[in-house]
Amino acid sequence: MKSPQVIRSFTGFLAAALLMLPLVRLPGAAADATETITAAVQPFVSGNTLAGAVMLVASKDKVLSVATAGWADIAAQKPMTRDALFWIASQSKAMTASALMMLVDEGKLQLDDPVEKYLPEFKGQMLAVERDDDHVLLRKPAHPITVREILSHTSGLPFSTPMEQPTLDGLPLRDAVRSYAMTPLQFPPGTKYQYSNAGINTAGRIVEVISGMPYEKFMDERLFKPLGMKDTTFWPTASQVKRLAKSYKPNQAQTGLEEISITQLHYPLSDHANRYPMPAGGLFSTASDTAKFCQMILNDGVCEGKRVLSAESIKQMTSRQTAPEIKDSYGLGLSVGPDWCGHGGANATNMQIDRKRGLVLIWMVQHSGFPGNGGQSQEAFKQAAIAAFAP
Repeated sequence: MKSPQVIRSFTGFLAAALLMLPLVRLPGAAADATETITAAVQPFVSGNTLAGAVMLVASKDKVLSVATAGWADIAAQKPMTRDALFWIASQSKAMTASALMMLVDEGKLQLDDPVEKYLPEFKGQMLAVERDDDHVLLRKPAHPITVREILSHTSGLPFSTPMEQPTLDGLPLRDAVRSYAMTPLQFPPGTKYQYSNAGINTAGRIVEVISGMPYEKFMDERLFKPLGMKDTTFWPTASQVKRLAKSYKPNQAQTGLEEISITQLHYPLSDHANRYPMPAGGLFSTASDTAKFCQMILNDGVCEGKRVLSAESIKQMTSRQTAPEIKDSYGLGLSVGPDWCGHGGANATNMQIDRKRGLVLIWMVQHSGFPGNGGQSQEAFKQAAIAAFAP
């Protein structure tokens, strides 16, 4: 018979060993977590401050939960489904940045190269140093804008140009980018942060010039297909449009919601003849597809054992590129914090890659503003997800 001391030693060893084992979540536990996440957001739907949402939580190698709440179409009482399609808008920026970083990995360009090296129309671009209703005073900038600056919103390019009216997808990419080259810079490159669709669109144009293929084809063949992003597109098909969540804004009284169209885009959305790919904000996607992209980022550029981007490119994208004296913290196509990165979209979609906890959090809604407390719904999802999967 073993002595009590031996038994205590063995028990202590066993307890320590068990603590070192990875936490295994049973299917029932995952289902409970999904119900908890839905329950955290449902009050916003019941209060008519949120139409509906798809909420996904993933680790770097598997989806942990997909929860839904509310309606994809309030009037038709059509419930939100896991495969609902959303206009992800500016979340496109991170995906475009990834495409350009593939070319950096291949040695075909460098981040500190001047944009004019690949797009000659930018040669001689001037800086506006004084402006009023009667005149604009131009001066040569200290240096031409660089690839790094267009990806980090520090180039001095505007958000868009007057040619991109009435919608942002009405010009071929080549023509849109030429309009940026003709526009004076709004501040000396590298000195300020100013959110700029023009900068990311210019990056997309560099992708197609260097690769020799249309930007949208490069995205499909080099990023979406390798990651299995089958529902990510600039032109939703008829069947995908049927899964598109309706867009909403607060009604005039701020007491509820009213349905709206996506005013930044031309309709019909499947029209290839009159709609053009917009690298800075034109993509449609699902929670599942967007999560695959984020998992690749969280996994340092690897997807299912296959390397899509180098670890160094991921580090550059997810590290602060804005100067210390600039308050905005932005990487390359991604907003960045001490232990996270991510991006939102114009209709309130959001993706967050939480490196500290090893989680991907995807929030898919279609809202141009929220009445009442609806704006708090995303945080309610995040807190419920973290409590369930990273307490």
